[in-house]
Amino acid sequence: MKLPKEILLSELLNYDVKGNMALNYGNGENVWMHPPVHRILGWYSRPSNFELKRNVWRLNQISQIIDNSIYVKGDPAISDLATLNRFPTLIEANLININGSKIGVVADFLFEMKTGKIKYYLVSRSNPKIPGSSRWKLNIENINDQQPGLVFCDSNSLDDLFLIKSSIKNEFLQKGKNIIDKFDDMRNIASNKLEDWLEEDEDINQNLDFKNESFYNDNRTSKSFSNKNEDDPWI
Repeated sequence: MKLPKEILLSELLNYDVKGNMALNYGNGENVWMHPPVHRILGWYSRPSNFELKRNVWRLNQISQIIDNSIYVKGDPAISDLATLNRFPTLIEANLININGSKIGVVADFLFEMKTGKIKYYLVSRSNPKIPGSSRWKLNIENINDQQPGLVFCDSNSLDDLFLIKSSIKNEFLQKGKNIIDKFDDMRNIASNKLEDWLEEDEDINQNLDFKNESFYNDNRTSKSFSNKNEDDPWI
């Protein structure tokens, strides 16, 4: 099977690592990367739950991907978890906004399979290990600085980032917000129509009052004229 041009780190770690002799090296556990240039060098897998050693792989050792397995060529480098934990990584680093407050956690990234270049990061609001949680896109250009366990960006909140994957909770909140906004729009429209109707009714009443006053004035004027005619001996 042809290797994909781009792949998510989470997808890479979900594959079973297998060798040419049907050796199973276990699932991927974490990434081996070079944060200053935003590049992934490889990853490491855990042979079994009882093993203390880890198998470290380079990206160029990947030969093919079939179903849920990733096949590698050559032998891995053997290391232990204590040593690998000292490797620098931005995964699970706290995302800090322009005001110095935490707004999320770096959960994943998309990278080029051939070069290892990271295209962009994915950020979660809280624990990235929670299934089905939302993911926001963090571009490399939005990153101002980085330190062990910290990534500084020029955004104020996650709402400033593009939402790539929405959780059920976030979709429910978004739909609820849309319903409230629509209700507010309907209420404003109804309020404006009511104000217009009251203004028109007020204008009609004013016109009626003016006509009534004019009518009574005309009657009084004609009555006075007729009385004057009766009293005039020359008519």
